[in-house]
Amino acid sequence: MSLITSSIGQGLLWGILALGLYLTFRILNFPDMTVEGTFPFGAAICVSALVHGVNPLAATILSFFAGMVTGLVTGLLYTKGKIPVLLAGILTMTGVYSVNLRILGKANVGLLNKNTLLNGQLLQKLPINFPTIVVGLIIAIIVIVLLAVFLDTDLGQAFIATGDNEKMAQSLGINTDNMKILGLMLSNGLIGSAGGLLAQNGGYADVNMGIGTMVIGLAAIIIGEVVYGNLSLTARLVAVVIGSIIYRLILLLVLQLGFSTNDFKLISAIILAICMMLPLFEQKFRTRKLLKKGVEKP
Repeated sequence: MSLITSSIGQGLLWGILALGLYLTFRILNFPDMTVEGTFPFGAAICVSALVHGVNPLAATILSFFAGMVTGLVTGLLYTKGKIPVLLAGILTMTGVYSVNLRILGKANVGLLNKNTLLNGQLLQKLPINFPTIVVGLIIAIIVIVLLAVFLDTDLGQAFIATGDNEKMAQSLGINTDNMKILGLMLSNGLIGSAGGLLAQNGGYADVNMGIGTMVIGLAAIIIGEVVYGNLSLTARLVAVVIGSIIYRLILLLVLQLGFSTNDFKLISAIILAICMMLPLFEQKFRTRKLLKKGVEKP
């Protein structure tokens, strides 16, 4: 039971990263490789702040703003420097690695005996792993509500229009470059805060903890879409978080089947590939079913 509650709690925290990735991957419709640099950057900022006695909530907020900085850098490289978005993200990700080493002073830093959002006095009274679920659920609800409100505003609609049809958005007087920069900042802000939260949950920050995070976020998005199908935009945000929980439960099942944790990256890639191919399989199945019905008609 404790393994299941742990997976649910981690799924909620990883869901924050998936929500951030959803803004660029689905709404703006382009891949942002900054993710794998932003995640450990947020963790490094948060852990460094906690080690120096900063309030856990303030440290988590700092990780959000740290993520926004990496998103701003990628956005400027992409829109003003005219560097392709994939390369702009890779450049930022590479540069942030050295910054993380500067911040932490070494490859990894622990949080032994430090106060975090997950070990407060009230939360310590809860059963094991439930503090992660409570904190993760509260933050996920806040983020989903704020994103839903933002996307329903004129600015949010301009942001959505930029991803749907950039030329049409420009013809309506929307500054699409600014929308892309805004999207990258918000996306990476959430990813940075997810790094801070998961560092607090794991008890450490490591400069290499960002490897594979993009695959994890994409897996959560795809699983949520495959399981729930066509939904409203707000419902899709909820589905992304649920997809993240399902993904963690799938990994737990794989672990119970005897696989090593060293295989998680490979398994993550396989799960993502299968989930991305499911719509194709479903379409082929429907086509064959329709053809079969057509043949059977007299």
